[in-house]
Amino acid sequence: MSDRVFNFSAGPAVLPLEILEEAQSQFLNHDNTGANIMEQSHRGPVFDKIIKEAEADLRTLIGIPDDYAVLFASGGASFQFSAIPLNLCKDNKKVQYIQTGTWSKTAAAEAEQLGMDVDVIFKDTKRVPTAEEIKAKVDPEAAYLYYCDNETIQGVEFQEVPEAPIPVIADMSSNFLSRPIDIKKYGIVYACAQKNFGPAGLTVVVIRKDLIKEPIQTCPNLLRYSVLEANKSMKNTPPTYAIYIAGLVFKWIMSKGGLPGIAELNRKKAMMIYDTIAQSNGFWNVPAEESCRSMMNIPFANIFGEERQKEFMAFAETRRCKTLGGHRSIPGSFRASIYNSMPIEGVEALVQAMKDYQTANQ
Repeated sequence: MSDRVFNFSAGPAVLPLEILEEAQSQFLNHDNTGANIMEQSHRGPVFDKIIKEAEADLRTLIGIPDDYAVLFASGGASFQFSAIPLNLCKDNKKVQYIQTGTWSKTAAAEAEQLGMDVDVIFKDTKRVPTAEEIKAKVDPEAAYLYYCDNETIQGVEFQEVPEAPIPVIADMSSNFLSRPIDIKKYGIVYACAQKNFGPAGLTVVVIRKDLIKEPIQTCPNLLRYSVLEANKSMKNTPPTYAIYIAGLVFKWIMSKGGLPGIAELNRKKAMMIYDTIAQSNGFWNVPAEESCRSMMNIPFANIFGEERQKEFMAFAETRRCKTLGGHRSIPGSFRASIYNSMPIEGVEALVQAMKDYQTANQ
């Protein structure tokens, strides 16, 4: 569709055109039921099939064993900033956090607000800690070690799972399903849908079942993992349409070669942008260290800074490249979010726009 733009938004983000078209074709009459899926009972057979298929496909994609639960939670990932300490810290309020950007910092602040004894063992927004740095600081008596696998704003991504003798908790909101992972190395992995696998309003939590236990007494019912698991994610009405779209995305990823196939494509897209920046003789720059640059979110800037930020964004829009503005906390910056669903044609258009803008302004 020629009127579709290349949406580089950090989220809500681009969805595969094939899925939008399939959802459109089913919008008024889902699977010959005479109703949209949003109008179906969440306890009826139509949605029951959808949520069971979605879970089964997700388990297949990642390789989730039976001793892990898959929970479809309502709301954004930020709810998990509270849910995690409330569920895991009934008897031990000592928790450890790795801070590599805005979202891990926000999560740590939330835990502290809830009365946890928060120990920030690493703080840097341009790189991730080494295995030796983690080993030197991790406390075997802490309830868990928390980190954000990909910082959407700073563009910093872990290449290895932090090793610890305590449960490792990973916020994968912006790189979930972008590459293979060994789920058995984690206690909890969670991610909101609106970046890599669906519309806003849904968060998936993959949790090792031995961590589902009695939470702190004041933990609200809808944040209790035990309640979500016991009620098969249906203590209240779940975000049915978001789960439906997520299920379609899971099948779409399978059709692209699963996580190994999608990871190869993601790396190709990211390197097109990073190579363009590296070859620009300083006209473009990226803040994150090369060893931990994100494959999903690429913050960058040019030599003009804030003065001419809007000028390049307008220039890029003539090439159908939209929502390239950097986060408001980094004035004058740009950010290209190139999630699974961003077609390579979109990255090609952006790279050409960057080259042409540089040629016109040197």
